[in-house]
Amino acid sequence: MSIAQIADEILWHRLKQGDKAAFSELFERYHASLTVYGNSLMSHPERVQDCVQDVFVDVWLYRHSLSETVVVKAYLLSSVRKRIARLYQRDNVFRQTTSLESLEFLLDFSIEEQLIADEETATQVSQLNRLINNLPARQKEAIYLRFHQGLSIEQIGEMLDINYQSVTNLLHRAIQHLRKAWKGDLTLLALFIYRML
Repeated sequence: MSIAQIADEILWHRLKQGDKAAFSELFERYHASLTVYGNSLMSHPERVQDCVQDVFVDVWLYRHSLSETVVVKAYLLSSVRKRIARLYQRDNVFRQTTSLESLEFLLDFSIEEQLIADEETATQVSQLNRLINNLPARQKEAIYLRFHQGLSIEQIGEMLDINYQSVTNLLHRAIQHLRKAWKGDLTLLALFIYRML
């Protein structure tokens, strides 16, 4: 079995034991998606890069004290989110509030690669992207974490520091809004909603 086929949990365990190859594989696996997610929270790509690299440095430095049982992807995404929030706090970017809740989700959502099967659906996918990008930031972030990152509702709740029901409510309100505003073929919308469930 090649190292690319090894499950995250095994790599995490090996990393905790000091295996540099396991650390490198996790870095290669998640660096790009962590950077995309970080850029959705902050519009300074070079600072996002620093935050992502700092997360990996901390993982390596504090590997012995890390929990044995983590969902690696969720843990890393959450760590990047917290690091960016601390950076905002330190720089006083937010004048009156510095909570994690105030992080604005900046990423323009795109589901095209995952849903377009042919040219006929391109217009409808564009409409769906527009509708998603007009959702409130927290709803859009929850959809991003569920649809693009494949995180569970529990993992999203941990990342956003809200309970299971609040995540469910965010997703439900987003889906309700999309259903009301949708003007296209219901098949595409149903496929998108199905993939989030």
